[in-house]
Amino acid sequence: MSDETYYDVPLLKPPVWTWEVPVYFFVGGAAGASAVIALAAQLTGADRKLVRDARRLAAGGAVLSGPLLVADLGRPERFLHMLRVFKPRSAMSVGAWTLTVFGGASAGAALVKGRLGDLAAALSAATGLVMATYTGVLLGATAIPVWAEHKKTLPIIFGASGLASAVALLELRGHDEPALNALGFAAAAAEAALARQTKRIGAAELFSGLIPAVLRIGGLKSKRLRRVAAGAALLGSLLTRLAWVEAGKASAKNPRTALR
Repeated sequence: MSDETYYDVPLLKPPVWTWEVPVYFFVGGAAGASAVIALAAQLTGADRKLVRDARRLAAGGAVLSGPLLVADLGRPERFLHMLRVFKPRSAMSVGAWTLTVFGGASAGAALVKGRLGDLAAALSAATGLVMATYTGVLLGATAIPVWAEHKKTLPIIFGASGLASAVALLELRGHDEPALNALGFAAAAAEAALARQTKRIGAAELFSGLIPAVLRIGGLKSKRLRRVAAGAALLGSLLTRLAWVEAGKASAKNPRTALR
């Protein structure tokens, strides 16, 4: 019997999450950040097509997020049960309520025109900011060593990753505004810095941080490089979620196990 097991049973129960959870983290993060971009674009007088597409991405991500979360829970009634009472100290409760409000607001922003649609867009952006970051809070609130150790940086990592994904999706949809490239670079630079801070340098960190950051600098005069940077950012964002979930499983089985 070792320090990390009790009669060969791990002291911590590893997460039993399947692929739906990291994909939900990825989709929800991109959707939430898209809502924030939509509101920022609207307030700064950017191209209306950018506002429209960002709102649609937010709404589409919300539509996909619900089934992904319910699929992991196993039964729809479990999700509904979490809506019976709002628990501010529970990241899961906050997440369920946020997804519900975000879904309705983002749908309204995408479908309704005029002042009512703009009000829905403002609510979508406010809850979208939570959507992009709360999953990091959710992981950090557990007893899993590798998640608890980085509880302050995980929301920032997931937020930056969500922003990078939203920017990438808009660019791949044909938008070429310099502001998007600047946001993409800022997100990539932040992820590269956080990777160094958390001592994590692997495929996920390279594709989400260093590679798109370098490509976006070179892409100031090259549309093709900006598209490649967008593709790398999307891949890196998904890999980041997968890597942190798998790290949690390994850390629960062996608390001394590092992320790598």
